[in-house]
Amino acid sequence: MHRYDDDRRLLGVLADAARVAVLPHFRNGVPAHNKAAAGFDPVTEADKAAEAAIRAVLAEHRPDDGIVGEEEDAKASRSGRRWIVDPIDGTRAFLAGLPSWCVLIALVEEDGPVLSVIDQPHIGERFFGSTGAAGRAAWLERAGVRRDLTVRAAQPLAAALGETTDPFLFAGAEAHAFGAIRERARLMRYGLDAYGYAMVAQGGLDFVVESGLKTWDVAALVPVIEGAGGILTDWRGGPAHEGGQVVAASAPALHEELLALLAPAAL
Repeated sequence: MHRYDDDRRLLGVLADAARVAVLPHFRNGVPAHNKAAAGFDPVTEADKAAEAAIRAVLAEHRPDDGIVGEEEDAKASRSGRRWIVDPIDGTRAFLAGLPSWCVLIALVEEDGPVLSVIDQPHIGERFFGSTGAAGRAAWLERAGVRRDLTVRAAQPLAAALGETTDPFLFAGAEAHAFGAIRERARLMRYGLDAYGYAMVAQGGLDFVVESGLKTWDVAALVPVIEGAGGILTDWRGGPAHEGGQVVAASAPALHEELLALLAPAAL
């Protein structure tokens, strides 16, 4: 038995628990509380219920592991392992009834994320990924069928399909860098949150560019992207699982092309 087999099974159990907690609230008029002093950063009972369900399963099966989640205080690790949880990535989409929100769960060890799941409960798509010590692989499970994932064949930026959740979140030098990418890309799409990264892994999109992310927004994306053969880094080409500026690409040449355009704004 591979030493990560139990962790892979547990990821499915965690995603199942989140689905049960969150789906009754979707398209059901759930109210939102604004966490931001300025602007709109919503949280709902669905977010809280999903994270509580995930934490309850981890308390039973991995009591020594740490937990970092968006909606509750961090739990310290006694094992050297942490589970990074975003119970609903894309709460704004959730409130609007749009099925682009996802549940994100990652297992992180000393060198970074090794296993993760990007789950879209409403349409029943569950994207798994593994990387690093767990071995590189990515697959989609839907309606009991498993399909291995591979990124799209390498494309130059001029032929590439890209995405960012909201182009108006970029400002100053970041906005200028993103504008340079938008002008050169074949097509840009918007508003997908974590689901955009899943589409890179399954071969639909070629790249995603974002900034201002937290670790719970990013950690689960890394094994899925890398497991499918893609690349996910910060805008300087370094590790991005702690958050900040993030670029995901389907191929090394495209990644380098994007990094060159992002370099003037890289932090």
